[in-house]
Amino acid sequence: MRYLYVLRLFWSTAIAAELEYRLNFLISALSSLGNLVGSLFGLFLFYRTGYEFEGWSWEEALIILGIFTLLQGFSATFLVPNLNRIVGHVQQGTLDFVLLKPINSQFWLSARTVSPWGLPDLVFAGVLIGYAGGHLGLNIRNYLLSVVPLAFGLISLYSLWFMLGATSIWFVKIYNVTEVLRGLLEAGRFPMVAYPAAYRFFFTFVVPVAFLTTVPAEAMLGRSEMGWVVGAGILAFGLLLASGIFWRFALRFYTSASS
Repeated sequence: MRYLYVLRLFWSTAIAAELEYRLNFLISALSSLGNLVGSLFGLFLFYRTGYEFEGWSWEEALIILGIFTLLQGFSATFLVPNLNRIVGHVQQGTLDFVLLKPINSQFWLSARTVSPWGLPDLVFAGVLIGYAGGHLGLNIRNYLLSVVPLAFGLISLYSLWFMLGATSIWFVKIYNVTEVLRGLLEAGRFPMVAYPAAYRFFFTFVVPVAFLTTVPAEAMLGRSEMGWVVGAGILAFGLLLASGIFWRFALRFYTSASS
């Protein structure tokens, strides 16, 4: 309960500060809309001649794109404003003050702020999934089936991002590394069957993009195998545990930049 109270304080002050620049929300909404239109156009180029990804109709591919857009909104709202600042804390020595606080440092670094500028992506994702689901005849049960694998995907994404941020203790400037991760995640715009076998292996077992978009989409469509959902859960909690262990290990090599 103490952590929930702290989280409420964190987010209320962050939102109050961000809303001082309300024009940014309009700019963010236009940017999100432009990205979505670009993604739809790219997908349309595949389907305009009657071509289909194996086992994925146009509406089913839109489900994938909707989940990918939701992940983008989640990243912009929670991950980017927090985890990308780890580098600055290490460079400036302000990580010292975080470590001295009577609260878990990983929690503080992961939840200190929140950005409302990712909300347009979340809204557009809901509209896109609702539109595609309506044409596919999905019901509330289908949507609920995807909640668990989608939550697993969000946990996996957070854990990977946090571990990359933690490497700044050794390499300091790792902005490009997080951009590489975001670039690899772009593969989640399309079903995994769109890629050759070698790429599918890479995006499933090396960088688990398949567990972020394709597995939740298949669960929503009611054709996911339980083994994939269980695997997504094992991966998510394994990465979450690994992120905590890796953070404590990294702190053993941290030397203050403020002293």
